[in-house]
Amino acid sequence: MRTSRRKFIKISALGIGGLATSTSALNLFGENSYLNEQAAIKNAQNLKKTATYCEVCFWKCAAWAYTDEEGNVKKIIGNDEDPHCNGRLCPRGTGGVGMYHDEDRLKTPLIRTTVDGEETFREASWDEALDLVASKFKSIKDKYGPESLGLLKHGCPGWHFEHLFKAFGSDTIAEPAFAQCRGPRETAFALTYGAWVGSPEPTDIRDTKCLVLIGSHIGENMHNTQVQEMSDAIDNGATIITVDPRFSTAASKSQHWLAIKPATDIALLLSWMHVLIEEEIYDKAYVEKYALGFDELKAHVKPFTPEWAYGITTIKPEEIRKTARAMAQAAPAVIVHPGRHVVWYGDDTQRERAIAILNGLLGSWGRKGGFYFKEKISIPNFPHPPYPHPKWDWKDIGKNYPLAQMGLTNEIIKSSIPKENPEYPVKAWMVAGTNLLKSIPDTKQLKEALDALEFLVVIDTMPMDITGYADVILPECTYLERTDIVRSATNREPSIAVRFAATKPKYKTKPGAWIAKELGMRLGLEDYYKYNDFNEVIDWQLKELGTSREEMEKIGVKKYPRKSGSMYLNENEVYEFGTNSGKIEFYSRELEDLGFDPLPKYTQHPEAPQGFYRLNYGRSPMHTFSRTSNNPNLTDLKSENKLWVNPKVARILDLKKDQEVWLKNQDGILSDFTIKVRVTERVRWDSVYMVHGFGMNNKKLSRAFGKGVDDTQMISNIFIDPIMGGTGMRGNFVTILKDNPHKTSEI
Repeated sequence: MRTSRRKFIKISALGIGGLATSTSALNLFGENSYLNEQAAIKNAQNLKKTATYCEVCFWKCAAWAYTDEEGNVKKIIGNDEDPHCNGRLCPRGTGGVGMYHDEDRLKTPLIRTTVDGEETFREASWDEALDLVASKFKSIKDKYGPESLGLLKHGCPGWHFEHLFKAFGSDTIAEPAFAQCRGPRETAFALTYGAWVGSPEPTDIRDTKCLVLIGSHIGENMHNTQVQEMSDAIDNGATIITVDPRFSTAASKSQHWLAIKPATDIALLLSWMHVLIEEEIYDKAYVEKYALGFDELKAHVKPFTPEWAYGITTIKPEEIRKTARAMAQAAPAVIVHPGRHVVWYGDDTQRERAIAILNGLLGSWGRKGGFYFKEKISIPNFPHPPYPHPKWDWKDIGKNYPLAQMGLTNEIIKSSIPKENPEYPVKAWMVAGTNLLKSIPDTKQLKEALDALEFLVVIDTMPMDITGYADVILPECTYLERTDIVRSATNREPSIAVRFAATKPKYKTKPGAWIAKELGMRLGLEDYYKYNDFNEVIDWQLKELGTSREEMEKIGVKKYPRKSGSMYLNENEVYEFGTNSGKIEFYSRELEDLGFDPLPKYTQHPEAPQGFYRLNYGRSPMHTFSRTSNNPNLTDLKSENKLWVNPKVARILDLKKDQEVWLKNQDGILSDFTIKVRVTERVRWDSVYMVHGFGMNNKKLSRAFGKGVDDTQMISNIFIDPIMGGTGMRGNFVTILKDNPHKTSEI
């Protein structure tokens, strides 16, 4: 399948050509002529409603998809009964129509081949493509063992392929959502409270009196419930404190914006603890009853005065004291939000530990207006034999990071390079639903791993960057065209939501469930797929859950009564936390026994070289990573990212609004494309900012190609969290170039 080097192939029109009609979510029925108006009335009367839930982001809001008589998806609206959205979808959710109509979609299986010495793709039938994948998987298993097959996945498709891999004997499985996103907070809160934060986060924002956001961009990341509840909290007079070097949307709604110097957050958190303890305004009764290690914590934070923190964070001492007192005054109805994308500087577990401890001092965990005790419904697994036990798995690959609680994508990638980890050789990958070139930092190492692979199969709906490195591409249909797993997520009360196919798959695309089963049958795993169609699995599960397809087709979402007790602590009862001690652990013996600091410490991080600025990145409410950068509905709202530059820097460099510039990072890596400048006071002078997920380099992404700069390309300096293996990505710096650095000099 390979030449001496795996080459990136920009997929040609082969397999993705064709014409589709794009429908605007804002102009559902087209031009406003009399005939079109009459047709619109008739169409609206004949629209079919199908229960689904969104796949544009991980919040997975339940919705209704509306299709016309020809099966074309026309609109998507939220399900009023869904606690994830309360009937209101964000721009991404309503823009899901664009995923279905996108004419740039993958349309047929593709196989890498060589024609006249050049690598390209050719169309293939599903049987040919699946037979080839199964043959390669068997070959890898026979030669190295099934463990040498790695699965890197995201979203609902990942669930189907995880089952396939475990049945085949491999638990070499990981997803960027852990090591490149929320992993440090899960490890930190598990160490402190004995429980993950989870998703959605159990933050009782609707009843809070004080919300503290540390680099958490509610209102831009569009975590639907939290955005709605934050709006309610603001209306109810809650105090909002935002800590961010950028004046974010959340900062604009805050009473206190602390424009912190990047990489100094732990110093601020320690100083807040100092104020609470020294002024004796922490929740004494809560700490005495539920916490362990307070005396050690008190001694630890005593030197960390607001004056000390001012010299590090640039936040004035009186502002540190004022905000600490505001939290204490609101307690226990206060939330120091744990954030989500928290892989920043390599000491991220310790920063998240500081956030967890601060919440403990304020008495917010398990209290109304703080963090509620979440609950979810357990979805029964369709009967199948036990999975075989692999000789090694993701835990062995990540053994240098003792508190990693999921597979580490970066370690599986590293194990794919023979010289890096010969003990646990990964020889082939399946990549499902994640564009690794945009989600994994250190592109150089990633490409080295791709070059070393003996086989790569990619499953996606779009010709994302990673597809260009595949040996086989399997086109998945969009979530609107498939019946999928029952959604069950943590919330105040348990609920389930269903996703039924609203229309038939376009082109030659197939659902992930079908692809996984077809591969399983070819791999001799019939006992793990004792059904003809995945609809049988859903029908069986719904029956086990006390409902039916008929009921769920009508309601979409079903709520269940809580069984685990109250959402909040009962102060008259003894409560045992999930830690080793049964208490909230301020001082972590577990960390100490592993050789790590038992209490968080501030460590100074590298400063920008002369002429460089720290690169900060974030989210847009219109887009989810790079997944939606080509969506016809959403690119109408935001087609590219811009570089936020402070006016002082703009004056020094003589930069103007919308001027196109290139970027170069501290390692000499140049951006492929230009980015337009946005001159604004909303960002500190020592930093620049851009939205993540742009700068696509495949011309067949007709709306996304060359639009803006890919921030991941600029992230080559990685700071690994020694506790759980997360990849700290905010220690990178860029300089701004006004002249094209790619222009070849004329001789």
